[in-house]
Amino acid sequence: MATTKPKAKFFTHSRSCTPEPTLLSPDDQPYTNRDYDEKSDSGDSQTVQEGDIDAVFRGVGLLSDEVYAKNLGPWRAGFRQWVVRSVQWESNVLGRMQQLIRTPFLDAYFVYTSSLGTHTFFMTVLPAFYFFGYDAFGRGLLLVLAFGVYLASFLKDLICAPRPYAPPVARLTIGDHHLEYGFPSTHSTNSMSIALQLFTAAYTLYTTPATQTAAFSAAVNSTLTLPTEDILVPETMLSRGWFMIASGVLGFYIFSIVFGRLYTGMHSFTDCVVGILLGVFIWAVHFFFGNAMDNWVANAGWIVPATIIPLSLLLVHRHPQPVDDCPCFEDAIAFISVAMGQYLTRWVMGRYQLDQKYLSVPMPGHPLGSWSDASTWWTIAIMKMITGVLAIFAWRFFAKFLMHRILPPIFRFLAQLFTLPRRRFYTPATDYKNVPAEKGLRAIPSVIDFGSGGDFEIDGIGASTAHSKELSHGQGRQIKLRKGGSKLEKSPLSYGDSFLGLEELGGKEVEVVKHYDADVLTKVFVYCGIAVVATGVMPVVFAIIGWGLVTN
Repeated sequence: MATTKPKAKFFTHSRSCTPEPTLLSPDDQPYTNRDYDEKSDSGDSQTVQEGDIDAVFRGVGLLSDEVYAKNLGPWRAGFRQWVVRSVQWESNVLGRMQQLIRTPFLDAYFVYTSSLGTHTFFMTVLPAFYFFGYDAFGRGLLLVLAFGVYLASFLKDLICAPRPYAPPVARLTIGDHHLEYGFPSTHSTNSMSIALQLFTAAYTLYTTPATQTAAFSAAVNSTLTLPTEDILVPETMLSRGWFMIASGVLGFYIFSIVFGRLYTGMHSFTDCVVGILLGVFIWAVHFFFGNAMDNWVANAGWIVPATIIPLSLLLVHRHPQPVDDCPCFEDAIAFISVAMGQYLTRWVMGRYQLDQKYLSVPMPGHPLGSWSDASTWWTIAIMKMITGVLAIFAWRFFAKFLMHRILPPIFRFLAQLFTLPRRRFYTPATDYKNVPAEKGLRAIPSVIDFGSGGDFEIDGIGASTAHSKELSHGQGRQIKLRKGGSKLEKSPLSYGDSFLGLEELGGKEVEVVKHYDADVLTKVFVYCGIAVVATGVMPVVFAIIGWGLVTN
């Protein structure tokens, strides 16, 4: 009689072992310690063949120490060794902690609240600040987020350190963050910098007087000898009670994100501490120098684009090359391009006084007014969000299609004149004719790759074998794994019969995700344009057609 294999439960004490990294002799290494624009001895530009990686891949950061020592250089390899030793010790601590405190509720809570610390979440929310007249506030959030993602991605690819080992930890995740290196925690960086930025705004409102009232006598009791003159009591924009509530919510938000990275086994204590410090550093730089930078961008001449554009391209070009095929570089490209687009938009708006002309136009109605005013305001608000998001989608669709058509021929022509910069894992235009259609366009485009594909890992299953993901194209979350051997099975998110439709990593054999050199400048152009559309074009359009921006 045939037996049916039971479905794996979300909370279980079974552990699947992470395979030990395969040790290779230096002569067998598929890498060399060269920059991507440096030629090999044979005269061919050095590239890393992905087939070579498949043979030894066990997860990012898990190749033999000899590989990293050969490719990273002395100081990078030395620092990585220190981080790896910390991860080894902390993995055991995290494993014991999980055995003590894991419950189905906490599993679900920390897995899903982790999405509130992703740059994807913030980038889907930030355009609303520009659509409703809070451009200065939105600009601050966008910049601390952009530079936080860039610096965290920079450090990840610089150090190439693994995440906590599974086992002993049980790694729980949705999304593809497990495909990145562990040090530092981008979630911790984002949550800390954004929370401090929000706290700064709340504190400013709390300390800003709204009115000055002279209204009470200090002689509250005629039998007491107290001053009888009136005392001015300031009313602030935000009451003390609401300020305390906001502070508590932000503190709990930071705790949920940072501790959640430990609870889910996605990061070590070292990863989170460095991520927090990085977030504080980014916020502090913006706090002390942000206004000066904003004034310079808005009021200076052509020196602004002449500085911003080359500097942004330089940051893209000099991003460290990882040993493994890590997607951190793509996040870094996207966000430094968004920051560039924001700065250029701010410069145009200030130089030609478009901000004074359009960004203060009021919206019709009021969200808390009469029925007529409220219905008018909310209808326009919904229409603005729909129109703005569709405009971003349309730009992304058109720009990506255009750049993938014109860049490869240009690269092939330039390659005949001089040596073009090359990155590992990125196929040069001389080796392909066109970027595949499925690479260029997705069924559902997004502001910053909304996360249409994702995965769910549990108890080490797939924790170190998942490498490249398959886009779901609106049909649920799926993963792409290399050289796997088992099926992909549904995994309920509780002990009982009710579950949340996540998927458990098993080991499905799939094809490799390809990278093309045209992708780099395509992302720069696309995401710079997204920032221009979201922060400049659409707010001006809304003001011109009468939808307005500011709520009176």
